[in-house]
Amino acid sequence: MSHEENGSGLAGQVVVVIGGSSGMGFETARRVRAEGGQVFMTGRNAERLERAAAEIRPLGTATFDAADPDAVRAFFQELPHPVDHVISTAGGPSYLPLAEMDLGETSRHFGDRLAMTLAIAKYGQEKVRAGGTLLFIGGTGGRRPGVGRTVIAALTAALPALTANLALELAPVRVNLIAAGFVDTPLSASLLGDRLEARREELRATLPIRRVVGPGDVADLALHIMRNEALTGATYDIDGGQQLL
Repeated sequence: MSHEENGSGLAGQVVVVIGGSSGMGFETARRVRAEGGQVFMTGRNAERLERAAAEIRPLGTATFDAADPDAVRAFFQELPHPVDHVISTAGGPSYLPLAEMDLGETSRHFGDRLAMTLAIAKYGQEKVRAGGTLLFIGGTGGRRPGVGRTVIAALTAALPALTANLALELAPVRVNLIAAGFVDTPLSASLLGDRLEARREELRATLPIRRVVGPGDVADLALHIMRNEALTGATYDIDGGQQLL
């Protein structure tokens, strides 16, 4: 019987949140704790992670760059006991037209994102209980061709394929992907700068849901995927209907 069927939710379960110091990761950690679960939180910025941990009160924290496979391996090896779920919100988009690309930097960005996903899968699955999930966050922004979307489009196509294959290889650990559109997070604010409010207004006026998707929406979906043990190998879109426009 799944955790969703027996009504236990996430009470007593342990979730690793990679990229848990802000945005979607932080909100996921907060909601896991609200349901009676425990969390381990990681982030790249020690000060920001410390501030987040003061509110969440996790079992533990670790500061490292998730794009470093050796750091990912060391983190999972040092976890004191098995966990129920791992969610990674680490990684950001890359929007550049070909003429402006530094090919070395672009290659590293693409390779780092794939290596990060594979490292979390390779080393994380050893600590996840059967029926638990490895859950990654991707995006929908690269599905529609456009100038400057070459790299993000390639990643948008690659992550669902990785997810489906890993779900077979790592079974009975489940592997799933959340593909988000625009989410109103600190990362979005840093990317858009003074254009943020205009983007919010545009989305409120045009999205079928007539509001902006927030971190809590993504966290709700993440917790549902963790609870429902029938879900694996799939990509779940959450964009407020942005792809329909």
